[in-house]
Amino acid sequence: MIKPLALIIGLALVAFGTTAVSASPQSLAPIAPAVTCASLAQPGIDAEVGAAVAIQSAVEAPIRGARFCQIKGTIAPQIRFELRLPVSGWTQRYLQTGCGGLCGVLDVRVEHADTCTAIKDNAVALASTDMGHQGRAMGDGSFGTDPQARIDFAYRGVHLTALAAKALIRKYYGQSAKFSYFSGCSDGGREALMEVERFPQDFNGVAAGAPAMNFQVQNSFYHAWMYLSNHRADGTAILISSKLPALHGAALASCDVLDGLKDGQITDPRACHFDPADAQCKLGQSVDENCLTAEEVGVAQKFYAGPTDGQGHHFTIGGPQVGSELAWRGVYVPDSPTGQVMSDGAALGTLKYLSFPTNPDASYTLKDFRFDRATFDRLNDLHPLYDATDTDLSGFQSQGGKLILWHGWSDPHISPINTIAFLHAVRSQLGAEKADTFVRLFLFPGLYHCGGGDGTSQFDILTPLMAWVEGGTAPEQIIAGHPAFDPMNGPPPGPPPGAPPMKDMGPPPMGELPPLPITRTRPVFAYPTLAKWDGKGSPDQASSFGPAAPITPDPESYDWDGARFMVPGFHKLCEAVDGELVCH
Repeated sequence: MIKPLALIIGLALVAFGTTAVSASPQSLAPIAPAVTCASLAQPGIDAEVGAAVAIQSAVEAPIRGARFCQIKGTIAPQIRFELRLPVSGWTQRYLQTGCGGLCGVLDVRVEHADTCTAIKDNAVALASTDMGHQGRAMGDGSFGTDPQARIDFAYRGVHLTALAAKALIRKYYGQSAKFSYFSGCSDGGREALMEVERFPQDFNGVAAGAPAMNFQVQNSFYHAWMYLSNHRADGTAILISSKLPALHGAALASCDVLDGLKDGQITDPRACHFDPADAQCKLGQSVDENCLTAEEVGVAQKFYAGPTDGQGHHFTIGGPQVGSELAWRGVYVPDSPTGQVMSDGAALGTLKYLSFPTNPDASYTLKDFRFDRATFDRLNDLHPLYDATDTDLSGFQSQGGKLILWHGWSDPHISPINTIAFLHAVRSQLGAEKADTFVRLFLFPGLYHCGGGDGTSQFDILTPLMAWVEGGTAPEQIIAGHPAFDPMNGPPPGPPPGAPPMKDMGPPPMGELPPLPITRTRPVFAYPTLAKWDGKGSPDQASSFGPAAPITPDPESYDWDGARFMVPGFHKLCEAVDGELVCH
């Protein structure tokens, strides 16, 4: 008997809501404010921050159904931050959230915390920062003409915001936060790791999603390669988005069943040996959206391989993984031959203003970029400034810190192999036994970059992090839900039968979309353990899956030039001296 979709959604929502984590954070007594919100307008916290702090406003305001003391301020010279302090019910926790892309905006966003009680109850102090530059479009790195702005973006803005927020929390409540957390994805994931590596005392628990830790390589070699591989000399695109479903379908046909269950997702793409030529139009077949031309197949092959030089040397750990094809749209595959993609601006904006100590000429274009070791070596100059790949995390470990790394297997921006390689390097540096006491990695099949996708993309990363920090229970699995539709592509023409209309789902928590109806739940086990179907229960229920050995073991080493960046002790502190960047 086929169950109605509404019933399936209802069952899945029950499973998602009751089995998302196996441990809970501490029950902490709420603390009332000790002073008025307005009194924080003159904080006098410069000495605690190590820089001049100006408060533009400190007022009580209704935010997402609760009242907060909303503080907006600036840390010299121009790091803007916002801090939200619960007027009632504060449970002694502080959460700082990351900023994606090249930042430049001030937006307090809590992601992947749908079932986190402390967040839902508005019981956590929240803050974020624009990282020292303002009003920039995505991919606009022109703030890099100012060396101080480079430093603030690299590491100073996030760190000083943490110091300022903690000082204001002490003044408002008359005591410090008992537990401090950081959560971010993409560049926010880089910021998370930068805090762990440079300032291990700032946070007790850190969640780093899809971390852009290899900043120097990511926005140069990777995105430049992806853009140029898909564009002819006249600037027109070869592979367009209408062809991606055919390529994705061929990938699933080749690799979906490798985990023992045909379910529309690839559990470990590394086990897949898909050849995009499988999607090529056969002799006599009409060339339409159902197949690829030889030229389009060539583009896909370059995408999967990632940037190399003429001798085959890899500058990244591969490219996007098999199964991610639908996520390529808009990133490096446009909707039309003359359409725009993100990779162009991301690469050019970084290369022109941020990648090198001396910026290239204003006429510089991606056609001037060279995929060779000489160019790669030039990135090493600012690697100690931007990159968050220091493998010696013993400072964070000795403070009792806990780190959750997470990544989507279908991320088109940053390869999840990059995050696996970092975990591998940390375990090699510290020893596996020591590393496993404070680091966990979770890889979500079908998840795109930070969210969305055709897999299980809705989950709570903060509750297991808090439970680990506060109760000592290391997370071994996270239950993730598959939404009824991909929020990145909007809802279907009508709601599923029995599902609440979007307008009735309540205000979005902290600027995010509300949790969507769930049609499937799956456990995601701590790497390298995989979820395996028991062969009996519903494949749409997490309870039908148990832990299993990995399909693909980690290699002894990773063959790419950037491996030399994943080493201990390379960071430098930098300052702007007479308009120049000076690092020590």
